[in-house]
Parts: sequence; C-alpha cells; structure tokens
Amino acid sequence: MDTYRASGPGGQKRNKTSSAVRLRHEPTGMIVIAEESRSQHENKAKALRRLRQGLFLKIREPFAETSSEIAAVTTAAGRLEAGRKDPRFWPAVGVILDAIDACNARVSEAAEKLGTTTANLIDFLQADPKAFETANVLRQKHGQKPLRADG
Repeated sequence: MDTYRASGPGGQKRNKTSSAVRLRHEPTGMIVIAEESRSQHENKAKALRRLRQGLFLKIREPFAETSSEIAAVTTAAGRLEAGRKDPRFWPAVGVILDAIDACNARVSEAAEKLGTTTANLIDFLQADPKAFETANVLRQKHGQKPLRADG
C-alpha cells in the first residue's frame, strides 16, 4: 500500500495530507487507486473494494457444482438476486464467470449448471457493466458472439 498527495480540486487541505491510496496485488500485478476522499481511511476502504472486484473479474478458478456464493444470492424460486452494492454480489459474479468459462462461454449451459435461467443469469451480470463486459471477453475468448445488453 502506498499513500500520496492527490492532485486536483480540494484546496489547501488536500495539498497538506497524503490521503490518496494505491494498492498493489503482487501475485497478479493488479494496481488500484482511490483518491476521491480527503480521508485516507475512506480511500483505503474504497481501494480494497475495487481490488476485490478486480480479482473476482480477473481470476478464473475451476468451477465447482455447489457454491455457497451462488446459494447466498439465490431465492427460493431459483432466481439470482443481489444488487451490485450487496457484499454477496461480487463473490457470486466470480463463480458465475467461472461457470461461463468452464462451459466454453455457453451461457445457457452455465445457467443450467447454476440452477437458473439464461435470462436471469444475463440480467444478473448486467447489474454491473464490468461484470457484463468480462462475460463478453470470456465469450470472445471461446469464439462466441457477445451478449447483447438490454436497452
């Protein structure tokens, strides 16, 4: 973790404090920054959130048929439901992307393995643009056409 003085608006107070935070994840080489707040603690929390999100989007693991992350966001009716601000959202996205990758980017097959519908799976990914974009990158990697975003 590095702290530094961020440039930009904020006047004298911003120029006196090293409140900006840069986190480096050594194993992946991923770097995230947060410099929006004048509070170093708030910026550190934001940077950690961004790092977790980035790791869920970037790192693929072998898909396991049973997943507590998916169970945590699945309703009794079998629908995936969690907003992107829900702390359970990003771990679930990571498992969903693992399933898509394991199924050669065939979303219908991944949805079946996850116990939901194709439409519900796509809707869940559309809750966050980066999650949806990562799913399309996986599809491109496997020679599939990109998913279309609902307008």
